[in-house]
Amino acid sequence: MTKTTTRTLRPRTLSVRAGTARTGFSETSEAIFMNSGFVYATAEEAEQSFDGTLDRMVYSRFKNPTVAMFEDRLAAIEGAEACRATASGMAAVHAAILCQLKAGDRVVAPRALFGSCTWIINDLLPRFGVLPVFVDGTDLDQWRAALAQPTAVVFLETPSNPTLEIIDLSAVAELAHKAGAKVVVDNVFATPILQSPLHLGADVVVYSATKHIDGQGRCLGGAILGSAEFCNDVLGPYLRHTGPALSPFNAWTLLKGLETLDLRIERHCANALKVATFLESRPEIARVLYPGLTSHPQHDLAKRQMTGFGGIVAFALKGGKDAAYTLLNGLDVIDISNNLGDAKSLACHPWTTTHQRLSPEAKQAQGITEGLIRLSVGLEDADDLIDDLALALEKVL
Repeated sequence: MTKTTTRTLRPRTLSVRAGTARTGFSETSEAIFMNSGFVYATAEEAEQSFDGTLDRMVYSRFKNPTVAMFEDRLAAIEGAEACRATASGMAAVHAAILCQLKAGDRVVAPRALFGSCTWIINDLLPRFGVLPVFVDGTDLDQWRAALAQPTAVVFLETPSNPTLEIIDLSAVAELAHKAGAKVVVDNVFATPILQSPLHLGADVVVYSATKHIDGQGRCLGGAILGSAEFCNDVLGPYLRHTGPALSPFNAWTLLKGLETLDLRIERHCANALKVATFLESRPEIARVLYPGLTSHPQHDLAKRQMTGFGGIVAFALKGGKDAAYTLLNGLDVIDISNNLGDAKSLACHPWTTTHQRLSPEAKQAQGITEGLIRLSVGLEDADDLIDDLALALEKVL
């Protein structure tokens, strides 16, 4: 049985305790229910389970005890009424957007998005009669103009991937709601530890749990959070019938990740600021983008709506692609990888990897240059990371 308390627990405690549902064996660590289905004592019980008379597990594509624990714990940390887990972060983005749309609807989004998110909005949605509208996410006048017409969904990332643009969530949410839109925020760079979009006016929050929530490069997962009405009545049927279910084993791994998320994010932030400050001092580098630096264009906004600045740093080398490749190939401690939010520091070249399929014009519109590197700062000693970058920069002509 699960112990209950009437006290209001703080986020760090919720990260360890929330959602735990013990079996009759009274295990300390959450159980992994690696099963696809469930049995019924009678045919009548099966019928009542499917018609909703009984609230119980019927099939792991719909609901699973381990997955439910992960959902309940993340909802508690986020301060959301409900959460639904998915097989990956992109499954979460896809479902959170598509479940709300029909032909003739409009979706407004900033240009600065992860490549796969751009593809969903710009390439997939128009096939079903949905009109995408893109704006400069940092320009409220462009948001105001785009949202002067009725709109179904606003989708955005803040900070954005990979150029770390910060969007004024409260202002955009107010404009979006006047247009009749639901606001969906990809909060993966900020994590639930550093930013609370629901408290700033957003309606739905999505995560790639593959990133910081797992935090050790072990498994894929995603999550969608919002009101109970949205998760049950709008999103629920979409997930039930399209099937992007999270594996119970992955859910268990992500539960373990949540237990240390707060501690890890604190180190990620401290290391990233130290590394970003070092990079800003180097003559080989044209620009460093990190919300914690006063040089960041939206530094003051980031301070208002975030409690920390995250573990991702972007920087552009003056020598373009050749210089970027020289630096990446000269790294010894930091790995080249397109993942992020890992305990290990990871660097990638967005122009040729995560955003490769965008046109050169689309990349430039997002601020992605051929010399840009995205660095996910890990949990190593920051001085070792700085030494690694310094040695690699010495090879850049």
